[in-house]
Amino acid sequence: MINLEIPGRLRALAQQANEVAREVFRPISRKYDREEHAYPKELDMLAALMEGMEASGEMEGAGAAGVRRTGGGEEGVRNGSNMATVLGIIELCYGDVGLLLTMPRQGLGNSAIASVANEEQLQRFGGKWAAMAITEPEAGSDSAAIKTTAVLDGDEYVLNGEKIFVTSGSRADLIVVWATLDRSKGRAAIKSFVVPRETPGLILERVEHKLGIRASDTANFRLENCRIPKENLLGSPEIDTAKGFAGVMQTFDNTRPLVAGMAVGLARACIEETTRLLAEAGVRVDPTRPAYAQPAAAARLLELEADYEAARLLTIQAAWMADNAKPNSLQASMAKAKAGRTCVEVALGCVELAGGLGYSEESLLEKWARDAKILDIFEGTQQIQLLIIARQLLGKSSAELR
Repeated sequence: MINLEIPGRLRALAQQANEVAREVFRPISRKYDREEHAYPKELDMLAALMEGMEASGEMEGAGAAGVRRTGGGEEGVRNGSNMATVLGIIELCYGDVGLLLTMPRQGLGNSAIASVANEEQLQRFGGKWAAMAITEPEAGSDSAAIKTTAVLDGDEYVLNGEKIFVTSGSRADLIVVWATLDRSKGRAAIKSFVVPRETPGLILERVEHKLGIRASDTANFRLENCRIPKENLLGSPEIDTAKGFAGVMQTFDNTRPLVAGMAVGLARACIEETTRLLAEAGVRVDPTRPAYAQPAAAARLLELEADYEAARLLTIQAAWMADNAKPNSLQASMAKAKAGRTCVEVALGCVELAGGLGYSEESLLEKWARDAKILDIFEGTQQIQLLIIARQLLGKSSAELR
């Protein structure tokens, strides 16, 4: 069974991450939102500190870097790297989502490597910052439509194609590129490849200007006869049409709860800030009283908080299942769908409740409302998550339910 309290051994991690959010992220949040594409130098020392704490076991899973399925052989239950990572992300995104995504060695590509790499690859790519390149001009939420190709030529794969919206792409050491080994084989031929950032043929086209998470760079790449060692393919090179897309999709089972955690942390920040602003205006929010017995603003905030709690519990469930070797594709998509939508509704609702303060730069609510939308889009949009959920609940294939 799942205990809904934060596990005792992870409370210190959550507290430390919360202190980072308050003392490091919040004070520089507005600065790097305005100075889009400027690298936050303050994060270098923080990243080194967190890496040292993780290595010593004091702060396991503090950021987005790396989750791996564990469990399955132990008696009882585990709260391992997935739970630790999600709890750390929730607290850090209580401070700033863009700054978390900008932290060295905390990219979603790191989670992809940790999810499917073998032990040799884990050692070889350890300590490096990895971005993840999935989206293409004609392949967004439908990852199966990827056209970037990988052709084996001797001891190397040759990659050709285009990738857009690569988070941390211009700053990361490695890019995890999704490509197909054989377009005629469909989903089963799609694999992920680790491409060092300075590899010839990996060409940075531009860095995007964005609505939110401006502290985080979002890059577009072109791959032209980009050669990498065949050992840089993650997972098996075999094309298993019976297994289909399952190999690379395992990455999403681990990373979607992480993005849900980002949404949960941001939503909580909005709720707490709005509660404070309402209190200053003389509006007291009392969760023990029914909605009709208190001010409309208080009742609305409690409604938003109920949705937040549902999103948080779904996120914790998906992480717990991964730690305990339970299939969680359905729960990962449920958590991502609920948290992404809730985060946007909470952020916009809190801007509305705060009035002029919520819409101005006097409060971070305005920034959080802009940051929220991406959490409903990347790692699979709201619509694609609902489609995945429907397929699993109804037992339909992607061909049967589109």
